[in-house]
Amino acid sequence: MSTVPSPMISRNALVASVVSVASAAMLLGVAPAFGQANAPLAADGYTLSVFATGVVGQYTHPDSLAVFQDHVYIAYGDGNDPTGADGKTNMVVEYTRAGQKVYSFTVKGHNDGMKVNPYTHKLWVMQNEDANPNLVVFDPVTRQTTLYSFAAPPQAGGGYDDITFSNGKAYLSASNPAHNPNSEPAIVQATLVGTTVVVTPVLEGTAAATDILTGKTVTLNLQDPDSMTTAPGGNLVLDSQGDSELVIVSNPGLTQQRVLQVPLSSPYGQPQVDDTLFTPDADGFLLVSDTAKDITYKISKKVFVPGIAYSAGVAGSSAAPGFVGQLDLAFGLLTPIVSGMQSPHGLAFVTTSTADDSAVEKLKEACSALYPSE
Repeated sequence: MSTVPSPMISRNALVASVVSVASAAMLLGVAPAFGQANAPLAADGYTLSVFATGVVGQYTHPDSLAVFQDHVYIAYGDGNDPTGADGKTNMVVEYTRAGQKVYSFTVKGHNDGMKVNPYTHKLWVMQNEDANPNLVVFDPVTRQTTLYSFAAPPQAGGGYDDITFSNGKAYLSASNPAHNPNSEPAIVQATLVGTTVVVTPVLEGTAAATDILTGKTVTLNLQDPDSMTTAPGGNLVLDSQGDSELVIVSNPGLTQQRVLQVPLSSPYGQPQVDDTLFTPDADGFLLVSDTAKDITYKISKKVFVPGIAYSAGVAGSSAAPGFVGQLDLAFGLLTPIVSGMQSPHGLAFVTTSTADDSAVEKLKEACSALYPSE
């Protein structure tokens, strides 16, 4: 990760930079899209097209996205109860890289998190982010699903939302906490034992952290742990959506664990973001699910810079709803690359170059003992 900025950075300088970026965005044609709910616009250098749409009566409200090899998985939430109390199911649809549907499977409950385990090449699908969570593991090769229950209810009182993997371990975000302040775990490590998920605490909701803008130590109060990803180098990045901040955890679960707080800003107000990702390759394209619009969009660029962070979310102004922004983690500043969306949630990157998977295969073999139940 980047070096923590000097605590001497002034807020006036930050405001000036925000205003400057906002002006540039308007010149690029981003700002006019806000008020055009049916016509999202891409900034110069990016192009926007439709990758997939929901089908009324079958699957709607796309949310989580995942990519395995050259196939894309989109989980459709259908607007179901996030506690799973309605007893309904959600569908996960598998597409080719060109957007052709090739397969689908259902999960019981409301899906709100989905990632490919890079060590086993299986898809982890999390249901019921507000209460009564369950996990389904899907094998893309055999297309078999296995249902896992949790050994105990979440300590925070809600459910589990998202999943990420780092250094051979699986981590979950503990969402919808029941207490304020939230002193219960906001991130847990997950281990599969038989058909049960056993969790151990990693980060408390009231952990100490360093504010990247001031350099001062602060006490977190994570009221809305949501999406997670893994940054280059293995650090965990947690989004506390309603708190308008990201939390970066290095050496998770170890005595050397360190936590950074990244307050978020944008040219259009304080944003609340959902998914964040780091581009893994120069060749490829982004996907973003606009849940309310029932569309998953493809965002193309001639060349992406590997390691750059992008986030999807909503702005802090009613005149500026949803956007995808390039994220400057040194300041927490999001610069829109696509704007005028309704409710963007999921993000994924589809690589179009042919990469050497030998290193991944070696790591998979080394870590296979950690996932014997898969």
